[in-house]
Amino acid sequence: MITSEQREQLRGWFAGRLPDGLFEELAELTVDREEITVIGRIPGPRPAEGASAAEREAAVEGRIQEFRERTRDDRIAVARDAEHRFGRKVSWGVECEGRRALFTHVAAPVMTRLRQPERQVLDTLIAGGVARSRSDALAWCVRLVQRHTDDWLTELRESLEHVQRVRAQGPDGEPREDGSADGG
Repeated sequence: MITSEQREQLRGWFAGRLPDGLFEELAELTVDREEITVIGRIPGPRPAEGASAAEREAAVEGRIQEFRERTRDDRIAVARDAEHRFGRKVSWGVECEGRRALFTHVAAPVMTRLRQPERQVLDTLIAGGVARSRSDALAWCVRLVQRHTDDWLTELRESLEHVQRVRAQGPDGEPREDGSADGG
């Protein structure tokens, strides 16, 4: 977890370091131990008057793709400086006409690969004294899910056992002791 002052310094550094006009506005800047995610607002496209919803959505997708390609070199230069200064990887995203698109993510190993929002949950549990490490925090989350969804998990396990039985009866089922395939 970082302090409010550190978060403000990060936001200020990015506001000063981003090339003028890159974004209409720095919409969001989030940070954890591994990653800084920078999300900026970009201007929407101007589709023809009376354009359908599908046409407007395609125009937004096109605008996001155009922005990503056009600004790649600038974003790489800023990320390189930020990674050197703050010791964290930088991920980028945009908001355009209410749609959010993330270009890159860091998936940090914590017995599995988690994105920044999930890591922030674990870091909050650590900061709150609920867990000593991300591994402990993840185990705590699993226990909480187990406690509150026991019936659902039981049904899911039974379904998976059924899937395994059906799979074993198929043409690629496990071979029997006599060498033939178990499948009918």
